Amino acid sequence: MGEIEFSNVDKYFYLQHQKTIKELVAAIFHQKKTLERVHALKNVSFKIKKGESVGIIGKNGAGKSTLLKLMAGVSSPTSGSIKINGRISPLIELGAGFHPELNGKENIFLNGVILGMEEKFLIDKFQEIVDFSEIDMKFIYTPVKYYSSGMYMRLAFAVAVFTQPDILLVDEILAVGDTAFQAKCIKKMEEFKKQAVTTIFVSHSLETVKQFCNRVIYLKEGKVEFDGEVNEGINLYIKS
Repeated sequence: MGEIEFSNVDKYFYLQHQKTIKELVAAIFHQKKTLERVHALKNVSFKIKKGESVGIIGKNGAGKSTLLKLMAGVSSPTSGSIKINGRISPLIELGAGFHPELNGKENIFLNGVILGMEEKFLIDKFQEIVDFSEIDMKFIYTPVKYYSSGMYMRLAFAVAVFTQPDILLVDEILAVGDTAFQAKCIKKMEEFKKQAVTTIFVSHSLETVKQFCNRVIYLKEGKVEFDGEVNEGINLYIKS
């Protein structure tokens, strides 16, 4: 459990240049390009073992988020194969399962079930989830559409970290909340690390990658440029 394997994975997607029907019709009339095929990942192969903490680094557009979405199962490879062994908790696009008209408590249960938790478990852990989020109880019974962005993300993070995963996918989530809450997030991730939870961590914060990860995969223009020791990978990325 907790293992990931990518074998010769390629991923293409298409960008629509025109934002409106009027723009699209005009482009077709003038024989302009309407779609652009983007080769997001190119022949990507690696194996991640149980308990590893792997930092994914690279410039914007290098394919980092695409890689995480393939791991999370929200996207499929164009070619190649992906093997995931274990229960995944994706801390990416937090709160995607929240309903704005429902209150905090209702969204805890809704999002928890979406993430694979049982209702009894959520009942038992409800107060711990609220305490971790640091949201006042009066707001827990308020529709989340009235939450600040920080409150919204803190509650979503609090639900996600109680999923008891084999594999944790983290995408720049440590930007959630203030400095104290970010420290709490790091501490929770360190707990997962001690429990041998496999962690895949995408971040532009190289210092956090150094602090938390024992391996780095450096993506450059959709390809694996480096896979190995953290400092060596980061130095190569900085030099490039």
